Amino acid sequence: MSFADRSAGAIETVGAWLLGLIWILPLAYAVWTAFHPSAYATRFDLLAPLTLANFVAAWEAAPFGRYLLNTTAIVTMILAGQFLVCTLAAYAFARYSFPGKSLLFALVLMQLMVMPDILIVENYRTMFGLGLVDTIGAVALPYMASAFGIFLLRQTFMTVPKELEEAAIVEGCSTLGVLWRVYVPLARPVFVAYGLVSVSHHWNNFLWPLIVTNSVETRPLTVGLAVFSSTDQGIDWSIISAATLMTAAPLLVAFLIFQRAFVQSFLRAGIR
Repeated sequence: MSFADRSAGAIETVGAWLLGLIWILPLAYAVWTAFHPSAYATRFDLLAPLTLANFVAAWEAAPFGRYLLNTTAIVTMILAGQFLVCTLAAYAFARYSFPGKSLLFALVLMQLMVMPDILIVENYRTMFGLGLVDTIGAVALPYMASAFGIFLLRQTFMTVPKELEEAAIVEGCSTLGVLWRVYVPLARPVFVAYGLVSVSHHWNNFLWPLIVTNSVETRPLTVGLAVFSSTDQGIDWSIISAATLMTAAPLLVAFLIFQRAFVQSFLRAGIR
């Protein structure tokens, strides 16, 4: 190995470590302040006492239990809707021929270039017209279909051998039976990868829920945390950090548990 190759490898390694530190430092600070008294929020002392009082204070100061329930319901509704709509649409684009197929698929791809924030006003008008403002359904409904999900599953379904579908039809499977028994099992890694990305994105979604929700009964964790940490609640970084960890904890725990499946799913899916 030449000196230039060794130098390039060393630079890449140092760069990776620096990026890792940049990513981990805010989380490390949040953990430190959350588990120590407020007096140690801005100074580091290895002998500082540990405490769970910040978590208790945060939990009692705001209805985080309700926020967690709302967020779970929103994410579940969105994921179920996306799996249903994207699977059916992707199967149609992958295996059927119909007039305007190429044009319709091009329109789906065009949605990838449209920022969701551009549609906020029209989405709000639609939710208002349907009488769904300040409901959990209003938060989830605009995301029930995903252009990226349709594209990803369509590319995956196109790699399934046609002979498997023909064999299933010979065995008496209906159209939906072929989809459920042949295509969905073979695309399971892609479903896992897409599901993890979708859950992560919508768990952290903030702007649209902020606009369309007005009450505690419908606010997700992100909006509830923003309201909790506003200036009229007072600034106590230890309590705010504890609330932030409670908000992010489900995703962090899920990633630590499923990180191997997460990486393997993306590798097998190939992000076609």
